[in-house]
Amino acid sequence: MHRVFRFPSRGLLLASLAAAVACHAVNAAEPKPGGPLETTASRGVTARDPSTIVKHGDTYWTFFTGRGVPSLHSKDLVTWERGPRVLEKPPEWIAKEVPKNDGIYWAPDVMKVGDQYLLYYSVSSFGAMHSAIGLATNPTLDPKSPDFRWTDHGPVVQSRDGGDFNTIDPSIFLDDDGKLWLSFGSQWSGLKLVELDPKSGKRLKPDEPMTPLAAGQSIEAPWIYKRKGHYYLFLNRGNCCAGVNSTYHITVGRSEDIKGPYVAKDGSLMIDGGGTLVLDKKIGTLTGPGHAGIVEKDGKSWFSCHFEADDRMEGKATLGVMPIRWSEDGWPEVLPPDATK
Repeated sequence: MHRVFRFPSRGLLLASLAAAVACHAVNAAEPKPGGPLETTASRGVTARDPSTIVKHGDTYWTFFTGRGVPSLHSKDLVTWERGPRVLEKPPEWIAKEVPKNDGIYWAPDVMKVGDQYLLYYSVSSFGAMHSAIGLATNPTLDPKSPDFRWTDHGPVVQSRDGGDFNTIDPSIFLDDDGKLWLSFGSQWSGLKLVELDPKSGKRLKPDEPMTPLAAGQSIEAPWIYKRKGHYYLFLNRGNCCAGVNSTYHITVGRSEDIKGPYVAKDGSLMIDGGGTLVLDKKIGTLTGPGHAGIVEKDGKSWFSCHFEADDRMEGKATLGVMPIRWSEDGWPEVLPPDATK
């Protein structure tokens, strides 16, 4: 994966957070079947490669790429504030296993499993296949709780130069039967799936072959969602990290089995490079949507991702939270923030 990160100073970050207060409701220009859609859009929050948004108590949390895995929290998915980092200092295993890493950890994902939150994060370096996905756990996301403490558990999966896959961009999925899965990957031979032990968060069978999910040029950032008997695999194609020149876009396919095959609406296979477009590379003032997620709020579903560049923020990455609805034949439709302008 070829990533270049440009993080704003703390002052610029706080300024961008303040801009979120100005977010307002927008209405669908042409409501689709199913009735009018009330929508809100969260914009102006700097966060690259955001995790799935999770709710703890009355607060929503997301984690994103940065030093030590930074976080944001919100009461309403519109106004966001900076939270604590997950890792205040690098875990000791990283220096040995991924010595070229610079303390910036990429594309985390988080979920509550049992009585603890599992947070997976990527450890790599620019353009390298020498990577690992680490795991940290916490019984709570409330920094004010006496139980709040992130504990690192070391690497879960690793890749090395000379192989054909890359262990970055982790995504966690808990199935209805209690099985826990981790999808991940970037570039090379594509995206992979492994089963996890729900108790430890580590691989259930470390020697079991990985399941290939999707392949093709410029592929990364998998995320799995289940709805009405189908597993939906969202992923990114295109090139990231180029600001307004980014070609990042999000596609999806679905399957009746979590291991695939994942099929696009036109019948093409994601393992062969197929996929149905969810968000295109350029939407109004926004460029390069990436790292899909879905969160429930007030009985409605909301789609989250970053946009690699926002013209209103001098090209900085922006967190987006948008309504998602489903067509009669079961395909997702996302209303971008600028859709009505």
